[in-house]
Order: sequence, then C-alpha cells, then structure tokens
Amino acid sequence: MRNVVIIGSGCAGLTAAIYAARANLQPLVIRGLEAGGQLTLTTLVENFPGFPQGVQGPELIELMQKQAAVFGAEFLEGNVTRADLSKRPFTLEMGSDKIETRTLIIASGASAKLLGLESERRLLGHGVSTCATCDGYFFRNKDVAVVGGGDTAAEDALFLTRYANEVTVVHRRGQLRASKIMQDRLFRNGKIRFAWNSAVADILDPGQGEVTGVKLKDVNSGEEKLKPVAAVFVGIGHSPNTDVFRGQVGLNENGYIATHDGSKTNIAGVFAAGDVQDHVYRQAVTAAGSGCMAAMDAEKFLEAEG
Repeated sequence: MRNVVIIGSGCAGLTAAIYAARANLQPLVIRGLEAGGQLTLTTLVENFPGFPQGVQGPELIELMQKQAAVFGAEFLEGNVTRADLSKRPFTLEMGSDKIETRTLIIASGASAKLLGLESERRLLGHGVSTCATCDGYFFRNKDVAVVGGGDTAAEDALFLTRYANEVTVVHRRGQLRASKIMQDRLFRNGKIRFAWNSAVADILDPGQGEVTGVKLKDVNSGEEKLKPVAAVFVGIGHSPNTDVFRGQVGLNENGYIATHDGSKTNIAGVFAAGDVQDHVYRQAVTAAGSGCMAAMDAEKFLEAEG
C-alpha cells in the first residue's frame, strides 16, 4: 500500500515527488511513456529560475529526479494501462502488475500534436519546436514558420513577431480557424505572411542538424516550393494524456483534468498537476508550482485521515 503514487515524471511530477518525499510519504513515481515530459524534447531552457546561463531540458529533468531520489522517492519505469478510482485505495494496473495507493497525483502531461514527418522528429529541439514561448527567443531576426490555423498557431505567430524578422503561417485551408479577434491581430501585423492551402511536405535539413527551410505543398495543385526558414513552430494543439482516466476524473471542455481549490479533482484523494490540467500557461515553472501544490494537498488529505 502506497501513501502517494505520482503518474508522470516531468516538472510537475518530479516537483510533487520532491515535496512528497520530504514529507516522508515515500512516493512512487511512475515515469510514463514519455518519461521526463516535454522538457526532454527541448535543448536550452533559459527561463527556469536559478539557471542564469540556462540549462539543457534533459539535464534539468535529471537534476530534479536526483533531488527527489535523495529524499526517498522511488521510480518505476512503465505506463499505467488501467486505473480504478471508484473506491479507495485506488488501484493502478501496469500490465499484469497492480499498485494500490491512498492518494494519487496525476501529472501525465499533454503531448504536442505533430505533423508526423521523419525530418520533424529528427529536428525536434534543433529548429523544430512545439513551444513558441520557450524557443522563440533563439530565432531573433530570423525568418520562421508556424504551422496551423487555430488559436494556438495564431498566438504563436503573434508572439514570435517580437523576435523574428518574418513569420509565415502555413495553413491547409484558405482561411483561418482562429477566433475573429486573433485573425484581426494577425492580419494587422506587418511581420506576418500567409501560405494558404499549403501543407508542410518536408523540413530541411536533418543532415545539417538544423532547420534551413520547409518544403510546402499546395493541397489543391500538388505543386511544391521551398521556403527558407530558420525554425518551424508546430501549433496544431496538444492532447492531454487522460485516456486511462476518462469516465472517472472530471475533464473540462478541452479534455484537460478539471481542478479546483488548488489541485483537487472531483475525486477525493486524486490530485492533478502540470500540463494535464493546464492548457493556458504550459511552462516548466508553472508545472513545477502546481506539482508542489498537489503534493501539499495530498499531504493535508492524508493528515486529515490520520
């Protein structure tokens, strides 16, 4: 029987592990399929407090995991395949293995939707990004591309105009899906260009280890053309990793776990932290903060039970 099980090993899950371990709750962290979260897909992180020279994303995750282990957190490789939250103790299944826990912290994150190109995978973190606010600063005075036509892509494009020389919005249709106010802002911005009815057929150049351009394909004519850019920001949204909890934990209209009074969910003893419940900020530091909240909420819940 566990006092606390934490699902997810990104900034939220590892911060929760640090706090729960220091409270002598001996937490178990199930690392998940995407162990380390989205920071493992980034290179230099310059906006996490305490690192004036920046820190590599995977290194930051490794340091946080070591810190949690120092205080007694345990780690388990693998992914939860089934969860029964209908009664306590809660039961989690990992294949044929079962784990029982008095409280649960869900920090399973959200996965960025990608285009599915081999070149995209190879250049992720080297000019291909799913986080404009994280990586836009690295492309000052460069030409960049944003893929997508909804509010996510619109917000990314507007943010990137602070740094980039030119931002090209690549969209498969002839008009945007973004809200009217976001569209108006895009059309008024002199740094933004549009590649209508276009899809990214390929990203150059994995051989050089950096983005040098995108190959755009006209979805109507099939014609292809090369657009030189220094970065590609994929802004087609995120999918919260909540499938195993559907029908049990309350979700909001976007599919993210709904929380109230800090990190509490609709199930007493189940808490949520990080990108699995935050579709607004999605930053390492806010994920860490919510992980702290979840651990403290779980500790208070256990104390109240005796």
